[in-house]
This record gives sequence, C-alpha cells and structure tokens, in this order.
Amino acid sequence: MNTQALLQPYTMHDLTLRNRVIMAPLTRSRANNPTWSPTDLHVDYYTQRASAGIIITEGAPVSPMAIGYMYTPGIYNDAQKKGWEKVVKAVHKQGGCIFMQLWHVGRVSHPSFLGGRLPLAPSALHPGGKAFTATGAQERVMPQAMTLADIQATIQDFTAAAISAFNIGFDGVEIHSSNGYLFHQFFNDSSNQRTDAYGGSIENRARLLFELLDNLEGKVPLNRVGLRFNPSMHTRSLALTKTTIPTFDYIINKLNNYPVAYVHVSEPFSPVDDVPFAEPNITQRYRKIYKGTLMTNNNFTQKSGNAIIEAGTADLVAYGRYYISNPDLPARFAQHAPLTPPDRSTFYTPGPKGYTDYPNWAGV
Repeated sequence: MNTQALLQPYTMHDLTLRNRVIMAPLTRSRANNPTWSPTDLHVDYYTQRASAGIIITEGAPVSPMAIGYMYTPGIYNDAQKKGWEKVVKAVHKQGGCIFMQLWHVGRVSHPSFLGGRLPLAPSALHPGGKAFTATGAQERVMPQAMTLADIQATIQDFTAAAISAFNIGFDGVEIHSSNGYLFHQFFNDSSNQRTDAYGGSIENRARLLFELLDNLEGKVPLNRVGLRFNPSMHTRSLALTKTTIPTFDYIINKLNNYPVAYVHVSEPFSPVDDVPFAEPNITQRYRKIYKGTLMTNNNFTQKSGNAIIEAGTADLVAYGRYYISNPDLPARFAQHAPLTPPDRSTFYTPGPKGYTDYPNWAGV
C-alpha cells in the first residue's frame, strides 16, 4: 500500500474519497457550440481524470448574466444539462467523484456576453482591465449596481443551478466565492460601497453568501456544498483593505455553523510580503479557524502537498495546471513518475489539442 498522505482515502461527511488529490476547477473554453454545452470532448477530458479524489469542474455560469469568458459551459439550459449528465455518468462509470463549480463573474463580464446589457455588480465601480470576447480583448465597462430584486434573482439562479446539478447526478457543488468574481466583489469594501443591507459592515458584505446557503438548505444536501475563497487576492481591481482578512475570518468562522462539505482556500497567487493587509499563510490561518474539511490550492507539488497534509494543516490538496497535462496524476504520484508540463498556448483554444491528448504515464 502506498503510504503517501495524498494517496490516503478521506471521509467527508457521507462521502469517502479514494485519495486527497483534488482536481481544481479549470476554465478551458471548449464549449464552442451555439448553446455553450459540454460535448463528447468534455466527457473524454473529465473521464480521463476520474481517479482524482474529487473532480471540481470548470466554473459553470448559473445564468446568461453570469457569463464572463468565452465558451464556458453553463448549467442554465437543457442542452447544457444534457451535456453535463453525460460527463457525470462517464466519470461515475470509472468510479470517480465529481462536483460542479457554480459561477457568476459579476462586474468583470462585458456587454458582448450579455446581449448588450451591463454587467451586474455590488456597486457601479469600474473594474478596469479587459474582457476576452469573440472579437478579441475589449475594455471592460462600468457595471450596473444590483438592485435588491437582482440580488434575490441571483440567489434563485444559484439555487436552481445547484438543484439541477444534483438532479443530473453530480456528487456535490462548489460555490465560486473567490478570485474577484461576484461573491468576492460583495465581500470586499473596495468593490462594494453599498449603503443597504448588503454593504457597509462585514456582516452585510457577507450577507449574500449566507442567504444563498440558507436558501439551499432543505433543497440540496448542504454536506455536499463546498465554498472557495481567495482571501489575499489583490488583483482584478480588488484592493486589499484593513477589513479584508477580518471579513474572511468572519465568513469562514461562521461556516462552522453550516454542515458544508469543505472550505477551499487559495494561497496567494503572487507574493504578498509587501502588500498591506495581506495574509501570506492562508491555509495555516484558516486551519485554526475552520473546524471542518479544509482544502488548499495554488502551486503545490507532490512533496509540499504530502507535507501540508502530514502536518495537519490541510485535509485535501487541489491541483490545477498539473491536472491539465497529467490526467493520471494520482498514479504518477504513486509511482513518483515525472510530470508532463502543460502547453500554455492550448489552455483556452478549441479542440482536443492540449485538452484530451495528454497521455497517461503508462502510455508514454
């Protein structure tokens, strides 16, 4: 038996994972069809990676207003649901476990994705930067501040998407409350300057997330709902402030009152030693606060992944780029085999190249 910590099974509520090597959500932009639906190519891609402890899918927009990137397969029309159902069945046939990441990009979208409408955001504050659209990179625009009706509609969109995911057969869902997207925009007081019940205090800025969880209760199993956070992120116009880390402390501590599947945190994407108000050791900090299953992410190797589990700092480790080019990643870890480097030029391009053509170690 392989004694590596990463390769040990893990029990998460009523779900037993075959190992602790998690496939992180990865936008790959392969749903280039009129309905932006998963295809047989997606079936192959995810099935190849079914040996992960959990596959977390690429972010699936929960509504047409949630879209912000090209050819990202959603979960709001019948064609998308049928496509995802094929993916789930194929992964389960291989004994795999698969969660769907539910996504709304908020203000970093562009009218070209939204039928000419303005992106929705907590406040009408320009995000800066460019959106990559069908006609190339375009400057982002001033978003529209969400009305109370927009907020409630968004809660219903996420709820409907979660229900659909479970009806299709997904083992769980992950709420994408990270990386500068809609929930993260509400959390951060540099992007949320509302004066109503969804802005101002830490409790108010976190309200949207907890209203969603409260709405999900009784409709889907909360012990199969994960949440992702990136507390020290300081790009995409989300400036860290003195309330940023206290806000995540509040959110993640409050999640101890909810029987969720896991909390998924990202270590800083770039060095934060000189960034005011940043926390450089995210997993270590939230291991002390959160009592449930803690998943960590960002630039872990086989060695560092084993080490952080052995130390008890994390329970699960999510790998992104390694999973792009090593579909059999747990087997490679078991054999201490070399890892194939990913071809970055094919991360977001159509077709199988750089998507389903990476071989297993035994096939090299």
